[in-house]
Amino acid sequence: MAPRIATSAAHAVAEITDGATVLIGGFGNAGQPMELIDALMDCGAKDLTVVNNNAGQADAGLALLIKER
Repeated sequence: MAPRIATSAAHAVAEITDGATVLIGGFGNAGQPMELIDALMDCGAKDLTVVNNNAGQADAGLALLIKER
């Protein structure tokens, strides 16, 4: 299978559906893929299981994803 390169963050998360498991790398706000997390929130998928070693801080990144449920 040839590698696929997304043209935008929205395109990268477009196939994520309700109930999916998503692995997100990075540590703290400096290492989290903020644009991808924002796109994930915008895509509307619900009941996600997110695997990460950090919950983020304040109202950014994974912390915002958790806050928005």
